[in-house]
Amino acid sequence: MMREGGPAAAIWSRAYPLLTVTALFWAGNSIVGRAARDLVPPAALSFWRWTFALALLLPLAWPHLKRDWPVLRANWAIVALLGALAIGSFNILLYTGLQSTTALNSMLIQSALPALVLVVGALVMGDRTSPRQIAGVLISLVGVLAIIARGDPAMLWGLQLNIGDAIIGGAVLLWALYSVLLRRRPAVHPLSFLAASMVVGIAVIAPFYGHELWSGRLIVPATGSALAIAYVSIFPSFLAYLFFNRGVELIGSAATGQYMNVMPLMGAGLAMLFLGEQLHLFHIAGLALIVIGILVAGRPEPAAQA
Repeated sequence: MMREGGPAAAIWSRAYPLLTVTALFWAGNSIVGRAARDLVPPAALSFWRWTFALALLLPLAWPHLKRDWPVLRANWAIVALLGALAIGSFNILLYTGLQSTTALNSMLIQSALPALVLVVGALVMGDRTSPRQIAGVLISLVGVLAIIARGDPAMLWGLQLNIGDAIIGGAVLLWALYSVLLRRRPAVHPLSFLAASMVVGIAVIAPFYGHELWSGRLIVPATGSALAIAYVSIFPSFLAYLFFNRGVELIGSAATGQYMNVMPLMGAGLAMLFLGEQLHLFHIAGLALIVIGILVAGRPEPAAQA
């Protein structure tokens, strides 16, 4: 894809610069979703994001799609499920949640994803979990609840939760399910799989977009609307997925997934910088608990004594 010897080729061969940009683009997705909440309704933003991203991707993916079509068709059920989870459900829930909660809260709640993947892996795939991993998950969960409750346990007991936080929590849970089920994806080229997932996701989003139009929720014709749609179509969709797939090729999925944990921290910084959102003590405490939980759950078990 890159001319040998040029600066672009040098960057293309280095995983961590590519993944850093990917994390920045994905963090920016929540920032733009929050900033454009009064200009572009959530289903419209999701629909046009993936429609334009698919148009950009198809010239690259088409040769692989033609070759991989028999495999994709034979595995249509898992392809449809994964596309519905990652492209369809997650994005529309994320943008809907950002209508009523801050981008900062969104990013910090998403930081609990590694712990949720452990839980979902155990429940859905029967993955073995150790007491240490369970303890780590519980610590991270307390951190998420601290952020959702804004540091006030009475909000949890009284069920006075911000609906946006709850919706984004549900979106993150679906992404954890997607991450676990991804190991069952068919053995096709990453661009083939991404294009097929986008087609499924657009089909899932379309009825919700139709309902938005029917109810009178329209895109505000403004420069900000066009810029928001252009950003989410190009950067966190087309480019970020290409860079992420390249990162997996270079350093493997485990190292790539671990490095992407920097995304919520980037997003929190961007939310404070561009949206003027404030960092409170409960954010710091919640994030600290989430990180501690991830570190506890991720520590290797001590070797058994002979």
